Amino acid sequence: MDNNNEVDVDRWAKERLASLRPDSEWQPDLSRGLARLEQRRGEQRGVRQRRGWVMAGVVAMGVPLMALPVTRAIAQRCVSACVQESSRVRQFLLGPNVVPNSTYVAIADREIAPDFTVTDAAGKQVSLSDFRGKAVLLNFWATWCSPCKVEIPMLKGLQEQYRDNGFTVLGVSLDEGGLSVVKPYMETAQFNYPILLGNEDVAKQYGGLDAVPTTLLIDKSGRIAALHVGLCNRSEYEADIDAVLKEQ
Repeated sequence: MDNNNEVDVDRWAKERLASLRPDSEWQPDLSRGLARLEQRRGEQRGVRQRRGWVMAGVVAMGVPLMALPVTRAIAQRCVSACVQESSRVRQFLLGPNVVPNSTYVAIADREIAPDFTVTDAAGKQVSLSDFRGKAVLLNFWATWCSPCKVEIPMLKGLQEQYRDNGFTVLGVSLDEGGLSVVKPYMETAQFNYPILLGNEDVAKQYGGLDAVPTTLLIDKSGRIAALHVGLCNRSEYEADIDAVLKEQ
């Protein structure tokens, strides 16, 4: 390479470097740097928070799993108590001659349903014996009972299906709040069968009624023909109702 070429290259390099220099001395921008640092810290805090929520969710899901043996034991005790209570009520209402797991009772083994007198939503006194001569599906329920609410549309359907055949559903609320609690729910549910306001005395007459819904089918002579504790299928009720309505 000759000297002229070296001079040209050196001049070109100096010109390129000069174009890259700032016009003035560079000074650090402290405010911008602090703002950027705070932004990075915020991003890191967000990541940590998200990780914390994830861990909290994992722990929350894990606690029920860790408690599962205890939960299962409690559930088993509750189920056992419910079964025992149902058997006790069944034996109290249906008498000693009825097989414990039976729901439909032969005519010869039936017991008279305890009579009671309570008020309806209009304040009128109503007795169970007022319905003598009809088959009555006596349903003890409460507004706080979810299975009861599930069952109500079905009971309304049974009322519609059998009402012209000497049959009625009769609902007895066991709500402690009485009419103030029941009446608003009646407006929502639009019952097509009578609703009565029960009390502790009525519950005692029927074995305590610690479980709701409890539903009894009472024949035209006022005797207990069937007992259902808990939520039941419509077909179960229909089979019992059909059998009672066919009786002479």
